[in-house]
Amino acid sequence: MKAALVERLLAAKSGRRAVALVTDLGSNAQAIFAPGTPDNPSGNPLGLSPAQRDAVQAVLDANLSDEIEIEGRRLFVQARVPNPRVIVVGAVHITQALAPMAALAGYEVIVVDPRRAFATPERFPGVALRHDWPDEALDALVLDARSAVVTLTHDPKIDDPALDRALKSSAFYIGALGSRKTHAARLHRLAKAGFDEATMARIHGPAGLAIGAKSPAEIAVSVLAQMTAARHGKPTRFPEISAEAAPAAAQ
Repeated sequence: MKAALVERLLAAKSGRRAVALVTDLGSNAQAIFAPGTPDNPSGNPLGLSPAQRDAVQAVLDANLSDEIEIEGRRLFVQARVPNPRVIVVGAVHITQALAPMAALAGYEVIVVDPRRAFATPERFPGVALRHDWPDEALDALVLDARSAVVTLTHDPKIDDPALDRALKSSAFYIGALGSRKTHAARLHRLAKAGFDEATMARIHGPAGLAIGAKSPAEIAVSVLAQMTAARHGKPTRFPEISAEAAPAAAQ
């Protein structure tokens, strides 16, 4: 592989951009394919037709490495898609359960909490920690469509700035812990800050699927399940099932 291609792949990884390395198996020529753009700044060195570009895009969307044959041409496509990541605001007990669970599910986990006594390596071994204020941290991290944000502190001084940045981003999931009363007060503050109802509806509050979770670990399971559903485009809000309705729902 040419050095220029390696540099572009590393730049895409650093910028959390999804790209594909495309190899023409007939000529062994290679180029970087990026969604919605020519597969090289100098043009289209592989001479991909619209149909071939669509086929490469489909492999990239599926996050696969695959050989395809289209219009008499054999191409090997290697998708390079950044891992999904979750930024958890608040180094609390729920976070201690959520962080390792999310890591096992393939998420890059970052915990943000300016309270250094809570966000310690001893409490979060192997987890990336940030001690700046959430708005500063999220500005630096640059939220993208493969990012999720979960706020868990119950402290508006910490949670609200994070929600402000998350709502202004393309984050695929935004969750905020708290009771319905707490969430209503949160929405009131965000409305005063200028957010409309459609935008605020992106927040899952209270965060997590309604599974009757009580303990920190159970709440972490419910949040991770809801976040994963959002990542895969599945429903994330379900009505609570009463004991009387449960047998019927199971049929």
